[in-house]
Amino acid sequence: MAVRRKHIRTTASQLLRSNRIESAPVEVEKIAEYLGIKVQYEYTDDELSGFLLRDLSRNKAIIGVNAKHPDTRKRFTVAHELGHFMLHEHENLHIDKRFMIQLRDEKSSKGEFEDEKEANLFAAELLMPVDFIKSDLAEKSEFDLEDEEFIKELAGRYGVSNQAMTFRLAYLGYVQL
Repeated sequence: MAVRRKHIRTTASQLLRSNRIESAPVEVEKIAEYLGIKVQYEYTDDELSGFLLRDLSRNKAIIGVNAKHPDTRKRFTVAHELGHFMLHEHENLHIDKRFMIQLRDEKSSKGEFEDEKEANLFAAELLMPVDFIKSDLAEKSEFDLEDEEFIKELAGRYGVSNQAMTFRLAYLGYVQL
């Protein structure tokens, strides 16, 4: 199965509109609350970023987030788990270990990591919406985008890590990695 890029962007955009969010930083906890999802922060092993638990019989869900992680990571984790909630209804429990580079193996060639790719793209679309980015970059030059301080400032405005912002700008074609 291919990553459903258009569907993901549309779903994230609809959530933003439904919550009347028109500028960064996106309030991911407000979105979770809107969806009836409880967000709970707990101190746990560094390996664990977060989880999504659905109780289908009671129509409830909880997103658990590692309280030890930096705020930018916690925000991305909430957005990532919201992605699983919105995109992968078949999962009752989803646990995310800390992001690790996956080497191609039998599982990856079968596409078993597609759900993770989709949840990551959803988090990026939700936290750094393309329309917000376009607006913020409308008057910037190519030189500005090569300035690490500018990317750091932009990342701070969106409440994401410098790395997440750099990847997002590359994905949208504003910078080259």
